[in-house]
Amino acid sequence: MSAGRQIDPDHYQAFRGFLEQSCGIVLGDNKQYLVSSRLGQLMVREGIANLGELVRQVQSNRAGGLRGRVIEAMTTNETQWFRDLYPFSILQERLFPEFVKAGKPRVRIWSAACSSGQEPYSISMALQEFIAAGQRLEAEIVGTDISPAMVAQARLARYGGSAISRGLSLERRKRFFQQVDDDTWEARPEIRGRVKVQSHNLLESFTSLGRFDLIFCRNVLIYFSAQSREDILRRMCQQLSPGGYLIVGASESLARHADDLEMVRSHGGVLYRLRNKVTERR
Repeated sequence: MSAGRQIDPDHYQAFRGFLEQSCGIVLGDNKQYLVSSRLGQLMVREGIANLGELVRQVQSNRAGGLRGRVIEAMTTNETQWFRDLYPFSILQERLFPEFVKAGKPRVRIWSAACSSGQEPYSISMALQEFIAAGQRLEAEIVGTDISPAMVAQARLARYGGSAISRGLSLERRKRFFQQVDDDTWEARPEIRGRVKVQSHNLLESFTSLGRFDLIFCRNVLIYFSAQSREDILRRMCQQLSPGGYLIVGASESLARHADDLEMVRSHGGVLYRLRNKVTERR
């Protein structure tokens, strides 16, 4: 399937249904070009003639690892260090001091849909700077992503020249990374040691992940249907500890969850705090 080849409308509808059911991604009515560009080479390698045959294979027991490769190809992995800046100012200036004041020696933070790890390691760097300023606080930072390739890369905590430079100052690179070779940098042990990365599909149960004091779920909910978004947010609220916080992308609205979450404006951005009436959920 080349990028310019027309996709059968029935095949496209079948693929849209498979993708939403498998990982929650909702394709628009006119995204055939995106499917062609992202799946064309994979289908050539697999000897698959058209999108309909691809759907039949991924839905059969013969699909093996094909299902995961298709989902991975369709997943957007756009990321950078300290993305949008304000969430990390909120961390250092509001949330970390609040955790210390509350007498929490150790907090748990979840970075959902963490791609290749820039967000959880940025959180870890922000905490390291907070500690270096004379404060005492530890954290377990859990990063999750649906893509096995992204999870593997995040666990390595190694980044090439183009990835390491996106949003990361030279000063922070020198402090928090060690150079492995001419074009590769690895996060230092104190940064990577508090980060745990694992595979996880946001459509699946969160129970095994445990409770969190803070959840980052940024710039991913926009790819889900309204029903899936509501379900994900409801279950995330259930995983927040009493008084816990949720940070979403700047363009993502939580209007339907006004009863569960209280909006808080801070340091040029918005975050959401779990209201007291839902803190006793399981």
